[in-house]
Amino acid sequence: MRYSFIIAALILAGCALPRNSEKPASSVQQQEDEARMIQTAYDLKNKTQENYKILPGDLLTITVFREPDLSRDIRVGSNGTTTFPMAGNLKLAGLSVPEIETLLVRKLSDVLVSPQVTVLIKEYSSQQIYVLGEVSKPGAITLPTERKLTVLEAITMAGGFTELAAQDRTKVLRNSGGQNQSFEIKISKITKGGDKSLDMTLEPNDTIFVPQSFF
Repeated sequence: MRYSFIIAALILAGCALPRNSEKPASSVQQQEDEARMIQTAYDLKNKTQENYKILPGDLLTITVFREPDLSRDIRVGSNGTTTFPMAGNLKLAGLSVPEIETLLVRKLSDVLVSPQVTVLIKEYSSQQIYVLGEVSKPGAITLPTERKLTVLEAITMAGGFTELAAQDRTKVLRNSGGQNQSFEIKISKITKGGDKSLDMTLEPNDTIFVPQSFF
């Protein structure tokens, strides 16, 4: 009986405790929406990279499953070729990432049983950013070497916003020191408010993502 009284008292005390640590439902929903938005941007970026044609000077990370001695970074030579162990001299310029993976699997199949190869672009010879989502011409844009490029300039180069664009929810996604960062750009404060300081300068491999207005 005594124990029942103590348990009941503890339950009542717990109910009376403030719940400041709990986030409002609206805040949780916003975080979930942003997480989905960022994931969508990364998915679109991966698809864009799959269609990218390798250029001389690009640095590739090649991983062969269960073959650590073969996995390495290689840079495509100025003539568009490179050498890979057990595969010999390979012409890679002009191929997409999936095409290179297929080529390496075919070459390595002569010496390995069912090789599994993954290719990632670690560094571009020409530095690029991506403009994705609700713009007229989504895709990769090469950063100019002679000057900096801002968010609005990049969106203009991508054909501008579509009618469905949620302009003030535009985001810049950046990986800095291995950490993913997300910056929200209030476009109206730049274009209508005149605050040019908000027109963020872009860095290599940044992704601009413009969501739909009903996202």
